[in-house]
Amino acid sequence: MDMVERGQAVAEEKAAVLRGNKERAAKQHQEGKNTARERITKLFDAGSFVEMDALRTDANLAAGFGTVNGCAAYCFAQDYASCGGAMTKEQAEKIMKLLHMAQTVGAPVVALLDSAGVKITEGAASLPAYAGILRAMARLSGVCPMICCVMGPCTGLAALLTQVCDFTIQVKKTGTVALHSALVMNSEKGKEKSAEQLFGAETMAAQGVCAMTADNEDAAFAQVAALLDLLPACNMEDAPLTEGDDLNRLTVCEDAGDAAALMADLADENKLTELYAAYGDAVKTALCRMGGRTCGLVATDNAKDGGRLTAAACKKAARFIRLCDCYHLPIVSLVNTDGLSVPAVDGQGDLIRGAADLCFAYSEATAPKIAVITGNAVGAAYAAMGGKASADMAYAWPDAMIAPLTAQAAVQTFDGEKLNAGESREDLEKQYQANCGALFAAKTGMVDDVIEPKETRKHILAALEMLISKHDVNLPKKHGNLPL
Repeated sequence: MDMVERGQAVAEEKAAVLRGNKERAAKQHQEGKNTARERITKLFDAGSFVEMDALRTDANLAAGFGTVNGCAAYCFAQDYASCGGAMTKEQAEKIMKLLHMAQTVGAPVVALLDSAGVKITEGAASLPAYAGILRAMARLSGVCPMICCVMGPCTGLAALLTQVCDFTIQVKKTGTVALHSALVMNSEKGKEKSAEQLFGAETMAAQGVCAMTADNEDAAFAQVAALLDLLPACNMEDAPLTEGDDLNRLTVCEDAGDAAALMADLADENKLTELYAAYGDAVKTALCRMGGRTCGLVATDNAKDGGRLTAAACKKAARFIRLCDCYHLPIVSLVNTDGLSVPAVDGQGDLIRGAADLCFAYSEATAPKIAVITGNAVGAAYAAMGGKASADMAYAWPDAMIAPLTAQAAVQTFDGEKLNAGESREDLEKQYQANCGALFAAKTGMVDDVIEPKETRKHILAALEMLISKHDVNLPKKHGNLPL
């Protein structure tokens, strides 16, 4: 066989790999799913993707690099049309090679997960395969952004991969995340639930497993592109800077109780990418641009039980803050909360750990931090989110109140005798609020200034401009011991 013939043989082999198995591909389409290479084609800019180790077909995986809306990225996609996308030693090696390349180059990683699990014939060999991938992803965490899309089944140890990534997007109806099979989880006879009910996108979103859900695969790809557009390629680079909208635009929303509207009003072009919307809803977290710079917004939602922080809300906010800090994204906190929730007796431990997580995350973060107290900042909420001890700049709206207790609780606790003597509860509450108001906070240095609500965006942008060159370094250490 001469060189020309050998070249033709290689080309034919590659073409066969790219075509894949037509029958299995058709089954994927019937289930509302694309094949691995079809997904890559849809995600990446036309003609930009370069596949690695394409002829290593035992890996049941397509992997390579290219650009997504001009952003360089690496990607691996499990190929369900090839042995159910089963995890093998070869697949693990391809993934770890790609992760190592992303680390050395400094580029984001997108993981498209769709696998029936481990290859049965490999047995216990699958355990070190997953362990190796988890180790590589853990080392990459905080260095390069990692985005995971769950587009099919993701069961067992594979479910852990979704949580090591910075963002997990789960496709409705087709994507499932589970540690155990539906057979194991359906323990009550006559009450069996489907895999989607047990492990589907809505269920996992409510439990904080996925940051975002997508109606279909195309919507998931759009979400990936939006995230890549907001994030830096790695922790050694800045996030992309755009022109932004009017820097002097006034804030229209002056309702401290409408967290969603206020967050959107502060963002450039009112565009937000909200994360974990269905989990820990006492707090809202979102990425956006302000003045052309990517920022993280954290807002307590006073409409949800007075914005009282639950264990889930604290953990959600803490993870988001640490994500922003990894890539030096400024953190803007909007505080309007009556403090910590009152959990059941057996929930005390979770709330204590969650609140400590939140305080730890804010304190450890060295990215620019700006706090605006729009309403109440009671107890631990002020200490963690709005206090001068953790924020570089802190502002308060005129009606804000900073206090160890709410006015109602304080009067009930400390002014019982006055109430019994017939004094007005309303007057006592007003007196308490006057001693805990925004003006008092500014005079005592608890906030930097009292600002008009309509001037909120302008003050935040001015602070961001000043803080963008902030350089703060924690004491030399491997890492802190986060109170998980």
